[in-house]
Amino acid sequence: MTVNDQLSVIRRGTAEIVMESELRAKLERSLQSGVPLRVKLGLDPTAPDLHLGHTVVLQKLKDFQTLGHQAIIVIGDFTGMIGDPSGRSETRRPLTRAEIEANAETYRSQLGKILDMGRTRVEFNSSWLAPLKLEDLIRLTATFTVAQMLQRDDFAARHAAQRPISLHEFLYPICQAYDSVALGADVELGGTDQTFNLLVGRDLQRGMGQEPQVAVTVPILEGLDGTQKMSKSLGNYVGITEPPGEIYGKLMSIPDSLMLRYLTLVTRLAEVEIREIAQALAAGDLHPMEAKKRLARAVVAQYHGEAAAAESAQEFARVHQERALPEEVPFKEIPAPPGTRGEEVPLVGLLTAAGLVGSSSEARRLVQQGGIYVDGERVSDPLLRLKVSPGGKGVLLQVGRRKFLRVRVTPPAGDSRSG
Repeated sequence: MTVNDQLSVIRRGTAEIVMESELRAKLERSLQSGVPLRVKLGLDPTAPDLHLGHTVVLQKLKDFQTLGHQAIIVIGDFTGMIGDPSGRSETRRPLTRAEIEANAETYRSQLGKILDMGRTRVEFNSSWLAPLKLEDLIRLTATFTVAQMLQRDDFAARHAAQRPISLHEFLYPICQAYDSVALGADVELGGTDQTFNLLVGRDLQRGMGQEPQVAVTVPILEGLDGTQKMSKSLGNYVGITEPPGEIYGKLMSIPDSLMLRYLTLVTRLAEVEIREIAQALAAGDLHPMEAKKRLARAVVAQYHGEAAAAESAQEFARVHQERALPEEVPFKEIPAPPGTRGEEVPLVGLLTAAGLVGSSSEARRLVQQGGIYVDGERVSDPLLRLKVSPGGKGVLLQVGRRKFLRVRVTPPAGDSRSG
């Protein structure tokens, strides 16, 4: 591909390229010499599962790989023990070696869903950071000033609020920058929350006589709630290893305002197709639900195949549009929850004991909000008691749109009833 064609691919979904003129020069040199660019992405293994938020930058790395460049994944097994403070208001707990190794292995096994692992270098930064001597570290830190470190938004905010900043946290961006020196990186990728770290890499490379890397940042993906960053801890995420039907159903729940952003950032549908969808939505020729179906089907197909995408679409239509039950409803037998009197079981206790909610307060809130169905009927009374005959077929509970469970209650200890 020509340099202009490559730049067109690289620009898709990016937030910033520092500097694009330098990237153009690097691409031109690569095209003339036949030597691919070294494109680096660091993963700090602080969570064991990849979700769609992670895939935004991984898709960009895949773009470079498709263009013929060398993809390099740096697993931050050394920097993970420091903990990147990006976007945090307090010091992050360092990970143990066991946690790092377990998380890194899980990440590595999932990268193949996006990257061609046969053409991907995977490096652990402990291989060059651990051997550094104290004098080496002193030389690295001498390249930067405390004032430079405090230019980071999160450090500046914590300093202004008189929240503690541990001295070792300043080492994180410096160590990440040294990764770029050790690899001779031509390009480094990251989310917009990594901009400062990527620019420190440019400074350190320049200070050590290397040509500075180009920093390419991508937007932070909002989660299913449409406001906060996609995060497993917030529960607003879509995991790429989740069952196909779960991925499909979650994506059908996103706000309409996020559809085009998701189509651009988490799929690789042709840009012309995305523009056509946008135009049809604006003209009122396409219903938002149909656009979401296109999004959901594309994502499921990407990670589970076309057959799974088609099946998920059919199941979603059957359950949520035709109001039918899923073809397979899980079954669980549980002991009578506290508050059971005879065959009358408290709904809130049943939901909690069945594991459908995390607490009694969550169960009461969902009931009051109309998010609970019993045998297909919406309920609204958190004090409701259900008549559940021991040994019978049980009661069908539904939480929200996608969670179904048939529950049968065993009699309390000492109760000899059956039937």
